Amino acid sequence: MSVPSTFDHSATGYSLAHAYWLAKTSALAYQDKAAIEQQSRAWGFDEVRHHETRFRPPFPLQDTQSYTAASEHMIITAFRGTEPVQIKDWLSDATTPPRSGPGGTGYVHHGFAAALESIYPEVKDAVATCRTNGQTVWFTGHSLGGALAMLAGARMYLEEPRLAADGVYTYGQPRTCDRLLAAAYNKGYKNRMYRFVNNNDIVPQMPPESAYTHVSALRYIDSRGKLHETMPLLGSLTDRAKGLTADALAPASDGVRDHFVDAYVTALEKNLA
Repeated sequence: MSVPSTFDHSATGYSLAHAYWLAKTSALAYQDKAAIEQQSRAWGFDEVRHHETRFRPPFPLQDTQSYTAASEHMIITAFRGTEPVQIKDWLSDATTPPRSGPGGTGYVHHGFAAALESIYPEVKDAVATCRTNGQTVWFTGHSLGGALAMLAGARMYLEEPRLAADGVYTYGQPRTCDRLLAAAYNKGYKNRMYRFVNNNDIVPQMPPESAYTHVSALRYIDSRGKLHETMPLLGSLTDRAKGLTADALAPASDGVRDHFVDAYVTALEKNLA
């Protein structure tokens, strides 16, 4: 297998190449509007729409951003994340009250729901109006962006099924919802949701598991950078210990270092090569 030179706009199911390119679109969400438009068009997406709202959510962000890129055969909405030093404090705050989930199913982290709500009408409108040719629709994001991608997928599936995404790929996504919503999501997005976790990435380990949980379809990147479709609990604990000891001078930094979006892109590229 080799690294493809660009997007396969005809992709319909899971592939490592598609995961790699969606990780790159997630990384692109951190760039400015001009860079997003230039790169998206270089990848074959003729139309690009930006979604941005400035507000003060219950965590230290100045705004919520995403973009939708559309071609003749594919539509991708990528949600921007945030840096681990900004995200870890409010994710570990167990006092944040939950909020009712999409379609009244279960509950979600209040911060995630508020952040998505601020741009969701624009995202929904972009998907609906750009989908003029029966294009496949994909949601993706890294870090906080992964939580927003997952929730956007849940809202469309549970509230407006005609707009349900063909796939959702997230990278370093935190726990986002309770078990009731996760169960509904796993049913609706079976074989369409893929959650990538890079070794000791600290963000997928938060918020506390007693209150929140993950959706299924884990794709685990071990301490050597190898991608696994399954990882038994004992094996993952052993592998995470290896990751922690990889940097003898700063073992605690592994959870932050593993979270950066470039680490995901690099690992997926190596698995392709």
